[in-house]
Amino acid sequence: MSEIKTDKLTGVGTAGVILVTGEGNSTTTNLQQGLAKAWNNTNSAGTTINDSFNISSLGDTSTGRQNHNVTNNFANANFVPTLSVAANYNQQWTSSLTTGGWRTNNFTGSEYIDIQIRTISSGDLA
Repeated sequence: MSEIKTDKLTGVGTAGVILVTGEGNSTTTNLQQGLAKAWNNTNSAGTTINDSFNISSLGDTSTGRQNHNVTNNFANANFVPTLSVAANYNQQWTSSLTTGGWRTNNFTGSEYIDIQIRTISSGDLA
């Protein structure tokens, strides 16, 4: 087994491009594109970020709706946020994608409800 210790990796041809050989040695993956670009864990009221990466702030827009704002913008609004919640509710979804963040929504089928949110987003940063 070999071990490499470093504080920085830089691609040879293009600084931000590092290819990793995939399973079976038949494909490669761009390391930078495969990394999560933002994630967070919020309290149910939508007023506190419990832990995060690349999240600058949280906005409680109304009951059951939170805006998640990123520190470093995405290149476009075509990134993919994924949402999980701390309990089983009828409907949860993300919306209002902008380069600066996204909104999460939690609905019981008859009303919006506050609940702890966990999100992770993948995509290209600006």
